[in-house]
Amino acid sequence: MPRKPRRHSFSLALPFAFSPFARSLVQVANAFMMKHPVYDRKLCELSFSESKATRPVGQSPKGTEEIVQADFAFFDPKPDDFHGAKILLQTYLDDRQWDLSGFVDLILAQTTVGSVVKIEDDEDDGAFALVTVLNLGRYKGHKCILQLKDYLLEVCKENILARNLRILLEDQAENVGLLISQRVTNLPLQLLPHLYRGLFDEISWATEDEPTEELRRSFQFRCYLLISRIYKKNGANSKGAANSNEEVVIYIKPEDELFHQLCSWSFIFPLQTRQVAAQELRNYRMMGLVMAIDADKAPIFRRLLESLIDDS
Repeated sequence: MPRKPRRHSFSLALPFAFSPFARSLVQVANAFMMKHPVYDRKLCELSFSESKATRPVGQSPKGTEEIVQADFAFFDPKPDDFHGAKILLQTYLDDRQWDLSGFVDLILAQTTVGSVVKIEDDEDDGAFALVTVLNLGRYKGHKCILQLKDYLLEVCKENILARNLRILLEDQAENVGLLISQRVTNLPLQLLPHLYRGLFDEISWATEDEPTEELRRSFQFRCYLLISRIYKKNGANSKGAANSNEEVVIYIKPEDELFHQLCSWSFIFPLQTRQVAAQELRNYRMMGLVMAIDADKAPIFRRLLESLIDDS
């Protein structure tokens, strides 16, 4: 029985952060990215062109905030999504040269779990968001997964955490899901609860509906591994920045703060890609963030996310 597309009509809005200071920094960073896009031209046109439904969000000529209505739909991944998905994932492993095309192929081949968000009836058929989970044990022999594992072990510099990471990537890989969530900057935040609700529901359905016992077991995750990004204040430790009103950590994606609160362990690492050169971010550096979250925390995450977006 088809479960997608699921349609949601929302206005594009400025990205959300958890305090006025953090919100202003993310707004500055996003404005910079709109002026100096790092994605290829096609996606920039889909995300920001005034000729599309996704006109840039910011100040109109009269100084008022621009509101643009767009109808988004969630679709099962399919081969035609290759270009859009690859663009969304092009910096997934920072500046590492790896088999990204093979990684995208794995994602798009898994049609029972995962969603691609697009604008309804848009002629460019561009991808605005992608969310899925891949079983690391099921795909352990693929070149892209081997390269991803090597990359994570390389950037994890803490011995104890490196041991925990290696256990997940090797000994327990059959029970670990790589949770992949990538999207354009100005995707409406109201979509997030629907996006993650759909993902976790599909995982649950797959444990019952997949045609073979092996496939059904492959979605019985005990842990999710997530790779994301944050801004971290220069010189700050995990206890915070003393005598400062600035946030120590700014979460680029609001759900990452919830994952971080719920995770069993995590580590951050420096990135090599070009940093956002905004004055308001002069005291911050973009960092990679890796988190391990027990799968039984998913219902808690869903409730917290819905509450967070409702309150925003």
